[in-house]
Amino acid sequence: MNPAVLKAVQDTMFAVVHVLCAWDGGIDSQKLVGLWGLQERHLFPLWPAVLEALPYEYAFLSSPVVDPAYTDEVMAAFFLAIRNNRSLPKVVSLKQLDAEAPSYLAMRRIFAKDGNRVMMLGESLRPVASPETGVKKSGSTRKKLRQDWNRLSALGSVDIVNVRNGRLANDDFETFLALEAASWKGAEGTALLCSAPDARFVREMFANLASRGEASVALLRVDGRAIAAQVLMYCGKTAFTWKTAFDAEFGKFSPGALLIDKVTEELFAEGDIEMIDSCSAEGSFMANLWTGRRAMIDMVVNVNPHWSTSFAMEAGRQIGRQRFRHLRDRMRGLSWFQPAKKVGLAANH
Repeated sequence: MNPAVLKAVQDTMFAVVHVLCAWDGGIDSQKLVGLWGLQERHLFPLWPAVLEALPYEYAFLSSPVVDPAYTDEVMAAFFLAIRNNRSLPKVVSLKQLDAEAPSYLAMRRIFAKDGNRVMMLGESLRPVASPETGVKKSGSTRKKLRQDWNRLSALGSVDIVNVRNGRLANDDFETFLALEAASWKGAEGTALLCSAPDARFVREMFANLASRGEASVALLRVDGRAIAAQVLMYCGKTAFTWKTAFDAEFGKFSPGALLIDKVTEELFAEGDIEMIDSCSAEGSFMANLWTGRRAMIDMVVNVNPHWSTSFAMEAGRQIGRQRFRHLRDRMRGLSWFQPAKKVGLAANH
């Protein structure tokens, strides 16, 4: 929801975003008390448009920004604005919504009062960390991290850099993009550099944030060579570990986990950060590093209280997608479904 990011979305035409703003006060003394960016998406031809509360691809939090003193009033005004604006879709998809935020509690009160149709799609726990709790201090994970660091240090001089200077941070972001493109993501065509529109957007997004000191790239280096990169974004007292990449040549040393572990220590030691949000799912490697969890919600809301074909279609699509992914994950876990390993000379390439 950072305006610097929403500007990059608009400048690069990366998505169609409607920004709702809530104001308090008269014309001459208005105070901004709420902001919510919603992406308008047409998934298929002839399929009804929906509003996505994740305002663009690569966003990992759909919660609005609301002044705590105005939470109920702002959320009610947001949904009323969507309902009354004839040009906006009335179905809102809310994925990765912070279930512990006051705005979500206000949503629940509004839905119960106004009779909105809501389809709950699921709950999840996102790994988070704070200085007081959330970082594993002992155990097998901690032991392995120490061993990997010592083994990596035997190869050369190991250090970590994390510069929040705009120009230098942009250079480090290019290092991250190159590492990601050289990884399995590049081979599968999912790296950011594999798509020209995606690359253009993330470069402008990062540059806008870095110019305000709100983004950086932490690098794990061996003899000056970057072997892992972690893109970080900052908002107030919270840091977000947005995306990561590492050199597969050093994969046996767990470079991504080592980098996150060291960066976590450094961010908390500086005293400016009170929480780190992993932007990742419960099953990610960060769940092995951090014990802190934050509840997240996925749901679909029909802002119009009357029955809606659009709502039924979107809810059905998302439920079907969830079931397909669950079935796919189960099949991948079956031994007979595992792809055969290559043998002979091909295994060396």
